[in-house]
Amino acid sequence: MAGRRSDPKEVERFRFRLKARISSDRPMAIRPVLKGFAANATVREEGDELVFEAELEGNDAKELNRSLLSALRKAEKKTRLRSEWTSADGTVYGFFDYVLKRTKKGNI
Repeated sequence: MAGRRSDPKEVERFRFRLKARISSDRPMAIRPVLKGFAANATVREEGDELVFEAELEGNDAKELNRSLLSALRKAEKKTRLRSEWTSADGTVYGFFDYVLKRTKKGNI
């Protein structure tokens, strides 16, 4: 019996752990966005920044990062995001706003 092929429309989803530092001209405007982005998220103030930690599922870190920053900028245009997305295999993807700045390979 031949192996079953997966549906090409089926997209594999991955789990990521997010640690982000967010600065904004109006932090109170983006707080509700952060709280609504992930059910298991924590948000705390640290100096002039908000620190956001959550676990999320998605196709890749770039897509998740783009979704988060786009949602934040809808609430307040002058928002900056420095984020690290850690995959299940330990690979860390570091972003500044929409730009991937570094990738650190984890243990496979």
